[in-house]
Amino acid sequence: MIDPISHLQGSGHLGHFFIDGAWCPPAGRQSVPVIDPASEASIADLPLGDRTDVDRAVAAARRAFAPWSRTSLSERSELLGRVHTLVLERLDLLSHAIRLEMGAAITYAREAQVPLAAAHVRVAADNLATFPFVSKRGTTAILKEPIGVCALITPWNWPLYQITAKVAPALAAGCTVVLKPSELSPLSALLFAEIMEEAGCPPGVFNLVHGSGPVVGEALAAHEDVDMISITGSTRAGVMVAQAAAPTVKRIAQELGGKSPNIVLADADLARCIPLGVAAAMRNLGQSCSAPTRMLVPRARLAEVEALAARTAESFRVGDPSDAQVTHGPIANRAQFDRVQTMIETGIAEGAKLVTGGPGRPDGRDAGLFARPTVFSDVHPDMAIAREEIFGPVLVILPYDSLEEAIEIANDTIYGLGAHVHGADLDQARFVASRIRAGQVHINAPAWDPQAPFGGYKRSGNGREYGPEGMEEYLETKAVLGFFPNPA
Repeated sequence: MIDPISHLQGSGHLGHFFIDGAWCPPAGRQSVPVIDPASEASIADLPLGDRTDVDRAVAAARRAFAPWSRTSLSERSELLGRVHTLVLERLDLLSHAIRLEMGAAITYAREAQVPLAAAHVRVAADNLATFPFVSKRGTTAILKEPIGVCALITPWNWPLYQITAKVAPALAAGCTVVLKPSELSPLSALLFAEIMEEAGCPPGVFNLVHGSGPVVGEALAAHEDVDMISITGSTRAGVMVAQAAAPTVKRIAQELGGKSPNIVLADADLARCIPLGVAAAMRNLGQSCSAPTRMLVPRARLAEVEALAARTAESFRVGDPSDAQVTHGPIANRAQFDRVQTMIETGIAEGAKLVTGGPGRPDGRDAGLFARPTVFSDVHPDMAIAREEIFGPVLVILPYDSLEEAIEIANDTIYGLGAHVHGADLDQARFVASRIRAGQVHINAPAWDPQAPFGGYKRSGNGREYGPEGMEEYLETKAVLGFFPNPA
C-alpha cells in the first residue's frame, strides 16, 4: 500500500493548488488540519485559498475556455478516456485517501467510492458520441454550446465521486472548470488533480483551489467571470451560494439535502427488501443525501419489519476502516458525529421506539468518531427524526394504514431527492413511483445506473447530474433561424 500522505508529500503537492497547468503555493495564509476520523488525529495541514487564488484560477479558466470549447469531440473523449484509465490504475491509492480523509471502510472505498467515480468519467466520454449538439427543427438549427467557466463545489461524503460527476460532463461539454472540494476531505481531490495533469489536460482547463465555503465558495459564486456554478452540499450551503450568485445572474445547479422515503408495499417480500432497505439507508454510514432513511411499512407487518431491520443493522461490522472485514468506519468529522448523537438522543426523547443501536460509540470503541447503527420504529411523521436530515446511520420506521397515507407521508417533506418502492405487483409499484415528488425513484432495489439523471425537487435543489442530462447542465441553447434551406 502507498500511503496517500507520503505520496503527496513526496510529490510536493500537499500544500499546493493546481492552477493553469502548474502546482503553485496559495496566496491565502490560513490553514486547517486534515483529521483522520478513526483516530481523530491530525494527519496533514491544508492551506486554504483566498480571493486572490480564486481570481488566478478563474482567469486561467477564462483564458483556456475559447481554445478548449473549440476542440473536437474526439479530443475531449480521448482526454476523459485517459482520466478514466488513470483513476482505475490508482484505485488503491485513491481508496486509502478516502479512508483517511472521511473514514470510509477500505472495502467500500475500493468497491464503490472509486469505481463509481470512474464510471462518471466513462459515461461522460460515451455520451459525447451520441449527444445532439446540433439538431434540426424545420429551417432552424438548435445548437448546444458550452456555457463557459464553471465553478464546482463538492462535498466531503463522496469526495471523488462528486468531483467526477461534475468535472467529467463539464469538460465533455467544452467548459473549463475551477474545483473547490471540501476542505474536510482534500486528499482525493489532490490525487485527482495529479491524474488530470498526467492525462495531459491543457493548462487552465482544470483548476483546483482549496478553501472554505464563506471565503473561496462565496468568491466563486459571486465572481463576474464565472458563468455557472454547481454545488453539492447542504440546503443551507446551497441557499448561500444562490444568494452570492444572484447579482451576476449565473446559472446554478444544486444537489442538496434529502430525507428519502422507502415505501414497502403490502405484498413486498420482507425477507428480501428490509435488509436491502436498511443497507441502502446506512451505506456510506448514512452519509448520503439520497439515503432512504424513512422506511414506510404496513402497520400490520411492523413487528416483522422491526425484527428484520434489527438483525440487519446488528450484522454490520463497525470498526477500523483499514480492516477489509469492516463494513462501516467512523463518521467523517466531529461536527457530523455530534449531530448524529444529538439526533439519536432527540429520537429517544420524542418517544420513538429504539429497536437497536442508540447513542454513544459501539462496544469496544473508546476513541474515534464511531457511531452505532440505529433503528427507530413506531415513528410519527411529525417527529424531528422523521423530518430532519440526520446524515448518519439512523433509520426511522413509520407505519401506515393505507396506500394513500403512505404516499402522503412520503411527500410530507421539504425535500425531494430520492425514493424507493418495494412490492411484488410492479404496476402498483410504478403507480406509487409516479406519485412520489422526488427526482429519482428506485423500484425493487435495481442496480445503480450512471446514465439515470439524479437531482431534486423542492429544497433538494435544481438541475440534474449523471447521464445526458448531466451534460445538459453545462450547455447553452442557441437557435439559429434560417440555418437550413427551405424545402424545395
